[in-house]
This record gives sequence, C-alpha cells and structure tokens, in this order.
Amino acid sequence: MLTPHRKAILGLGNLLYQDEGFGIHALRAIQEALPILEDVEFVDGGVLGMNLLPLVEESSHLLVLDAIDAGQPPGTVLELKGEKIPLFAAARLSEHQVGFQEVLGLARFRGNLPTSLHLIGVQPQDLDSGIDLSQAVASALPEVVDRAMVRLKAWHLI
Repeated sequence: MLTPHRKAILGLGNLLYQDEGFGIHALRAIQEALPILEDVEFVDGGVLGMNLLPLVEESSHLLVLDAIDAGQPPGTVLELKGEKIPLFAAARLSEHQVGFQEVLGLARFRGNLPTSLHLIGVQPQDLDSGIDLSQAVASALPEVVDRAMVRLKAWHLI
C-alpha cells in the first residue's frame, strides 16, 4: 500500500465540446482565485482516463471537478464525497467519466483510494462542438469556486 502524500485539484473534461470542458474551466477559475499554494497541485486531467491512476493513488486529498449528467436543470452545482462518487461505469456521469470511474475503482480495489475525495460538478446544458461554456454552466462557475474554497478550507489546505 502506498503512503499518499499528494494534494490535488483535478479538472476533467474536453474543451472542444462546450460544457464537457467544465472541469478544466473550473480548475482555471479556482487557480486564478487562489494565491500560489505550495502543497496543492492543479492538474488538467482532460480525458486521460487510466493515466490518472498514479495521481489518484498518491493523493491523500483529491478534489475532482467535472460535468455531471444527473438529470438536473442545466447549471445545477452538485457535490459528492468519497464513497458517494460512483466508482464503476454502471453509474455513468459523463462520456469521459467512465474512464475516470475505472481509475477510482482500480485505486479502491488496490487499497489506494484517497482518504479525502470530493467531487464538485455541474449539470451540462450543451455538449455540442464548441469551446465556450453555455450561459447556464458559465454562470455556475462562481458558486463552484466558492464551494471549492469551502472544501479546501475544511481540509486545512488554505
């Protein structure tokens, strides 16, 4: 078993499909809102899937940002903690999330799931080709930044 030591904020998504890129946009917004943090990594995970396993397994604290299709009104901000984050494809959150769910499932199986794991997401409105977020999702960014700050403070990272 690893001794987890990394503390990271992980943005997931594809910037070429509007709201699918939410996690990356949120990561950038949080990075702009914070002073430089020596102990916290900002990671653009894009759609890297299994390539994110080392990050997950080496993290004691992992804040994940992503678009989540939860059947809510567009722009709705959602939070899931630890075991409440679906770990397998049967509880699909978004197209690229399947790969990340497998990463979480493998890390859990190997006994290396972060002890502090939290996901902040937003219900997408538009997943068509394009580089801009929909208005509903873009307007949720300030709330996401605020919620991320609350989580980071609760973890004593800021």
